[in-house]
Amino acid sequence: MLTYIFKRILNLIPTLFGVTVVAFILIRLVPGDPVMLLLGERGADPAVYAEMKQNLGLDQPLLIQYKKFITNALQGDLGTSLISKRKVSEEFIGRFGATLELGMAALLFAVLLGIPIGVIAALKRNSLIDYFLMGTSLVGYSMPIFWWGIILILIFSVTLGLTPVSGRISVMFEVDRITGFMLIDSLFSEDGIDAFHSAAKSIILPAVAMGTIPLAVTARMTRSSMLEVLGQDYIRTAKAKGTPVLKIVFIHALRNALIPIITVLGLMFGSIITGAILTETIFSWPGIGKWIVASINARDYPVIQGGILVIATMVITINFIVDLVYAWANPRMRGGLK
Repeated sequence: MLTYIFKRILNLIPTLFGVTVVAFILIRLVPGDPVMLLLGERGADPAVYAEMKQNLGLDQPLLIQYKKFITNALQGDLGTSLISKRKVSEEFIGRFGATLELGMAALLFAVLLGIPIGVIAALKRNSLIDYFLMGTSLVGYSMPIFWWGIILILIFSVTLGLTPVSGRISVMFEVDRITGFMLIDSLFSEDGIDAFHSAAKSIILPAVAMGTIPLAVTARMTRSSMLEVLGQDYIRTAKAKGTPVLKIVFIHALRNALIPIITVLGLMFGSIITGAILTETIFSWPGIGKWIVASINARDYPVIQGGILVIATMVITINFIVDLVYAWANPRMRGGLK
């Protein structure tokens, strides 16, 4: 097992290195000069432009800038935003709670609906119910988030008026940041339950939009895993002994079928964090996704570099942990982990 962990860690190093190169180079290929955007009309003065570029360190060769970026990142310094003049790490921490809360809500939505749908489809294999559920999940998987988010807003916010169009909570409520999770912090505010209701209504549509694709994947994975387990000898033995159907499904079958499902859910959580960019932009959710999009528009190099590096590190770490958990939980893999 230790050898396996060591090899997996070694494999992470070139991946992280590749992320730093991509994060550093790609934004510089996008048309637009951050110095000109900062100076505005004053950028017409060559002396002012040259001074600002030198102060920001953007007059140095790219290789030197990249070396400085890597050196500082290894020391925990992701740089300072060109726009806000605040540390990138501070801005990231301030917004990460919103993204994490939304991601957890989306994953909860996917699990609470996806697993029961997959179980029902497996039990009703090749029936109209099975075809309908799997067909619906395929449609959900195929819908682009930006299109699905707009449809949800038009139906539930504009037409029915059931949910807010954007934001984490109504502007009527003032909530102090305690945990970074609005659903929790709102309960400790002066308005208490009313603020919580506002926060809960605000998170519904973004969570549904972000969680639709994970829901479809979870449903199809659950169906496939359940069908494999239901065909095992011990399930047939349990049926022959007259074991109640519910006990067979939920005690014997589903528990064993959850191993690959948990693995997929862990991997999907990483993709949910990265997929927050579209959802947060559509719903004006003040998380890291919307923050990075705004930074790209402003050519804020330190924010883009640091933000992408941290997100990529998180996703890689989640995938690494999922690999270890799966290797530990799956008896068929233990023989190769000595």
